[in-house]
Amino acid sequence: MNSRYILGIDTSNYKTSVAVIDSDYNIIYDSRRYLDVKKGERGLRQSEALFQHVNSLPKLIEKIPIDLAGNLDAVAWSSRPRPVDGSYMPVFNAGVSFGRSIAAVNGIQGIGFSHQEGHIEAIRMDADFPDDEPFLACHFSGGTTELLIVQPRQRDVVLNSGIFYKIQVAGGTRDIAFGQVIDRAGVAMGIGFPAGEVMDKLALNATFTTDYLTPIKTRSAFMNLSGIDTQIKRIIEEGSVTNEPEAFVSEIFTKLTDSMEKAISQAIEMSGINRVIMAGGVTSSRFIRNKIENSNKLRGADIQFGREELSQDNAVGIAVLGGRYVWD
Repeated sequence: MNSRYILGIDTSNYKTSVAVIDSDYNIIYDSRRYLDVKKGERGLRQSEALFQHVNSLPKLIEKIPIDLAGNLDAVAWSSRPRPVDGSYMPVFNAGVSFGRSIAAVNGIQGIGFSHQEGHIEAIRMDADFPDDEPFLACHFSGGTTELLIVQPRQRDVVLNSGIFYKIQVAGGTRDIAFGQVIDRAGVAMGIGFPAGEVMDKLALNATFTTDYLTPIKTRSAFMNLSGIDTQIKRIIEEGSVTNEPEAFVSEIFTKLTDSMEKAISQAIEMSGINRVIMAGGVTSSRFIRNKIENSNKLRGADIQFGREELSQDNAVGIAVLGGRYVWD
């Protein structure tokens, strides 16, 4: 019997992503392409991002080996940012259009999940968590900072709604996201957008840390990040960090991670759940991973980061959700 496959498509504000998994949930194909952002800019308009996705998707899909493409059981795509009413971004229309077309032409099933669910599943797929019990998920990315109580749904509900997880917001930012703070700081320092990977390397290479920034106040797992964002911008404009960029970036990451630690600890205390998924591009930071994994505040919690490459925007989690929909 030939192996069967699921095609996953994700079109976010950062990347065009295509993935294929087999019926044993092995990743057979995983290809991604960053959206092009002009130097000095901090992102793209939705119309420009959508245009780039439409141009990039055929190039990624054409590279899928023909024997895989001929044995697809379903196509899954990210259709919206979060699994809640009213959640919408035009960029996801690219993946929706391509996914629906491929499914229709091949006479196979197609279903849309949310980008957030894809992030969660990309990490949860490797976590040894009970299938029917709730867990906490930290979705820390360029546009989202949320701590979530996540309950897997029963299969019949998935089939009827296309929503795999029942999600309740338990904490997060009340203004901008962790990723926005990092990207804005990086662009202000002359780093291209998105700046996370370069900033992470700078933080890791620091031999000491500056002390310019005030701690982020975190209460009941919620915080505001616009204050530290304003401080960072002012300090960079003053030129105070010209001769010590690594040390200043290390301080930025330290202050942000301290807030994450507090928020996660508070969410665990409030919910009584100590299983935690760390998802989203910000959690691919090695600096942040090292600090969270060695945190005294979080000792005793089962914190799962998963594979580093699956923390960033990808279509693997979406493909796996498609497999749960078709095969499980």
